[in-house]
Amino acid sequence: MMEKAPEITIEPNTDLWYATIMYRLSSGIKNVTISKIEEEYLYWDKIKYLKFENSKSTDIWQLIKIKRILSERSVNIDNKNFIKLNFNTNQYLTQKLQYLDTNFGAGLQKEKLLTDLDKQDYLNNALMEESIFSSMIEGATTTRVKAKDMLLKNKKPKNKSEQMILNNYKTIQYISEHQDDQMSIEKLYEIHRLVTENTLEDENVGVFRDNNEVNVVNELTGEIVHTPPNFEELNGLMKSFCNFFNNNPKEDFIHPIVKGSILHFLIGYIHPFVDGNGRTARAILYWYLLKNGYWLTEYLSISRVIMKTKVQYEKAYLYTEIDGMDVSYFIHYQVKVLMRAFEELKTYVAKKKKEQTKLAKYLRLENINERQAIILQKIEEDENRFFTVKEIENTFNITNQTARTDIEELVEIDLLKKIAINKKSFNYWKGDSFDKTIL
Repeated sequence: MMEKAPEITIEPNTDLWYATIMYRLSSGIKNVTISKIEEEYLYWDKIKYLKFENSKSTDIWQLIKIKRILSERSVNIDNKNFIKLNFNTNQYLTQKLQYLDTNFGAGLQKEKLLTDLDKQDYLNNALMEESIFSSMIEGATTTRVKAKDMLLKNKKPKNKSEQMILNNYKTIQYISEHQDDQMSIEKLYEIHRLVTENTLEDENVGVFRDNNEVNVVNELTGEIVHTPPNFEELNGLMKSFCNFFNNNPKEDFIHPIVKGSILHFLIGYIHPFVDGNGRTARAILYWYLLKNGYWLTEYLSISRVIMKTKVQYEKAYLYTEIDGMDVSYFIHYQVKVLMRAFEELKTYVAKKKKEQTKLAKYLRLENINERQAIILQKIEEDENRFFTVKEIENTFNITNQTARTDIEELVEIDLLKKIAINKKSFNYWKGDSFDKTIL
């Protein structure tokens, strides 16, 4: 005889009760509408303007909230439950995370996308782009051309904006060299010192704030949109932050990209420093992704995408706080940023590969290496262009002696000429034999 299933009693305010409401609310709603809301992880301010058949937007919001609450995970950052976050990883986010796992951490993709000859060029470009745009997000005002010229030629910063860019450049280099290190309070201080050096009063560099005078303010309206935790809580909170960074136990595993996004959010939310929190937060994300094997992070300009979507970036913080600390808004935003940054890298790689085919005529010259071919190509593109040994050293990430050898060899065959600036320094310009040899 077939066993009879247990009777189901639906008690008010239980999960089953909420699930029943959710099912009833969903009747008559097109699945495509719910899919759009969940794929983009929309908040009420967007949902209320959508059109639904036979349903009010308030009912839809209730349905969405119940669905999210029933599937959410909680993250307690500290033992006092001072900061308790919730997040969802729905099917749409899971698909995107799988895509990023495949493309950011798989060795096969690395070989397909980047050749050994290309990698250093892409890496140098990404490092500069990330440094420039992370600074621009925080108000740095300069052009990319001027900023790259400063970095390549090792020029001293002329103003605060250029100093911010140089600081970010040094910070990313530091993280790349220390990516396997554990996080600690001292490491946080060091990152902050690197990003704020010569842009902040010395007493505020590399230390947590010692007052509650810091607020996050809307630049246009002057409205306070976030009040960070009391400064007296910072030591405990940041120790918990470091522990959260360093540990990801199997029994409570969080996907590394999700966790990196949460870490990014936390620095902005806690605001442990007087200034430089945004740059520190983005540096922490960069560090965490590298530490967890997402090698492609070094080749991306994440901050360039954030700069282009700055309003969405700021709203992702606000949505999280206003909607019961549901950090899913920030996670979904950050994943979209990573995917867009990857698409931009692919476009850049395709462009560079086309440029590489143009190097062939220079490489056909006797004893010309690829670095020298690139120098010659740039000279042909702009006859008023000149180089310094330091610029060559920085561009190709080679030793000073190798850079000097490369450029002096071009002087010996008269493709470049050497002009003294002073007793020790020289500029290298288009040589007298360039046109008849190259053109």
